[in-house]
Amino acid sequence: MTKRTAAKYKIDRRMGENIWGRAKSPVNRREYGPGQHGQRRKGKLSDFGTQLRAKQKLKGHYGDLTEKQFKRIFGDATRIKGDTGENLIGLLERRLDAVVYRAKFVPTIFAARQFVNHGHVTVNGQRVNIASYRVKEGDVIAVRERSRQLAIVLEATQLVEREVPDYIEADHSKMTATYLRTPTLADVPFAVQMEPNLVVEYYAKN
Repeated sequence: MTKRTAAKYKIDRRMGENIWGRAKSPVNRREYGPGQHGQRRKGKLSDFGTQLRAKQKLKGHYGDLTEKQFKRIFGDATRIKGDTGENLIGLLERRLDAVVYRAKFVPTIFAARQFVNHGHVTVNGQRVNIASYRVKEGDVIAVRERSRQLAIVLEATQLVEREVPDYIEADHSKMTATYLRTPTLADVPFAVQMEPNLVVEYYAKN
């Protein structure tokens, strides 16, 4: 098991929720957290604890981003006109690794980051190997021809546990996806409830 895969399952256990809706998630069998203290009775979370948990859950869903990365995205969200929580979700969904994951080119967000970093993806015909690259409406994301028969790609396109959301138009026969529009929170197919408003409250107080 790779370090990334282990981290993926540890995040699920730590949150006590199957945050990607994966059939293999250990939360489906054990709802308590990882480690020797995982089975301790959970106390009621304070407001701070609830806000922190909302932030950790959202960070975890997008591949366990570092605090520095996440805070930078949040800062960008505050500078955009409109609701900061909705802006945050929109910016996270514009990450190239997130688009590759949503388009079902790979099975997990962790695989998406590695897939992009290894140069398997193009944006408008140009190879891009930066997972945090922000796609724009109308951009066409494609799996490079030599990468289309990789086992991880073939496995992902057959996944039945999730669908491609309607803000991405994917063609798995050509292995291309067009980013149609920036989604709102209600558009994103999160497996569990995400609360970006609590993330906004967390950063407002800390």
